[in-house]
Amino acid sequence: MTRLESRLVVDLGGFDLDLDLTAEQGVTALLGPNGSGKTTALKGLAGLHTLTAGHVRVGGTTWADTAARTHLPPERRSVGMVLADPLLFPHLSLLDNVAYGPRSRGMRPPAARSRATEELGRVGLGDLAGRRPAQVSQGQAQRAALARALATDPEVLLLDEPLSALDPQTRSTTRAELAQRLRDYPGVTILVTHDALDALTLADHLVFLDGGREIQAGSPAEVVSRPRSPYVAGVVGLNLLHGTLAADPGDTSAPGTARGLLDLGGGTHLVVADLPEGTSPGDELLATINPAAVTLYTDRPAASARNLWELTVAAVTVTGQRARVRLHLIPGTDLVAEVTLPAVAELRITAGSRLWAGVKATEIEVYPS
Repeated sequence: MTRLESRLVVDLGGFDLDLDLTAEQGVTALLGPNGSGKTTALKGLAGLHTLTAGHVRVGGTTWADTAARTHLPPERRSVGMVLADPLLFPHLSLLDNVAYGPRSRGMRPPAARSRATEELGRVGLGDLAGRRPAQVSQGQAQRAALARALATDPEVLLLDEPLSALDPQTRSTTRAELAQRLRDYPGVTILVTHDALDALTLADHLVFLDGGREIQAGSPAEVVSRPRSPYVAGVVGLNLLHGTLAADPGDTSAPGTARGLLDLGGGTHLVVADLPEGTSPGDELLATINPAAVTLYTDRPAASARNLWELTVAAVTVTGQRARVRLHLIPGTDLVAEVTLPAVAELRITAGSRLWAGVKATEIEVYPS
């Protein structure tokens, strides 16, 4: 089984990356805001950046090791790369584009064309092999680029935002076809993406970067259940609040009875129904709230929600038949509610309006900071 072991230290002057990255067969996704170091990491693995310090080892082969002054150039690394732009040769057919990969690695033309035919078939383009890039769709061109990368039988496949240039419908179809092909790929795949759906549907392991450093890593299920930064929480669609445990009423006799009070700062508190075992006043905790669990009202309600605040609407974003309403909770922290479009109309939700927001204590997940 292929295994990638690396420590990637790259100093680009105004930016530096320092990342320990280990990956097994399967898909590892790198996520993070623009400028977090995702593409720098890919270039370090591919040999397009020379490491300032660290190493890259794949299987039993060392691709880079600064201590031993080893740096294999990209063409000597068993790596395939796919970018947002397919970068297909416009004057060649899809077959010859894909055959170019193995030919560049020394395979004789007949064998390279045979390998290209096989790989085009595996990505569902066998019947389009004779067409040129201008004669196929964006999604088909991107699948041809994937076929070209895989036709060299690389140990490591690097995907840098491979679906970002596609329209939503094409992206959905191509994502499903990519997932099917990657399931059969025996090597290590490193996927760079900004899209949560890409990461959650394609990847076995997620690594989040910010400022050139890892801020969280884990399986999709682990990350979704316990995000550890506002960026990660935003990617998985949750509200993340940070607070200090201020009190523990200790009354848990009835379902939903409050157990703790988190001080969020700015005079704002969060009542929670359950606390991690062993916590005590003064402990720093994180709390997540599903936006669908936030209820909005125009007037102060006589509601059962233990958490109730009057807040200002910062923005409203509509997706399909639902809207995400962002409200200012405390300086530097917003609360997002997800409501239906009829609710937006009924409550007359617009930026700058004042609304009451309620959250039941039982709808809040709390874990150590």
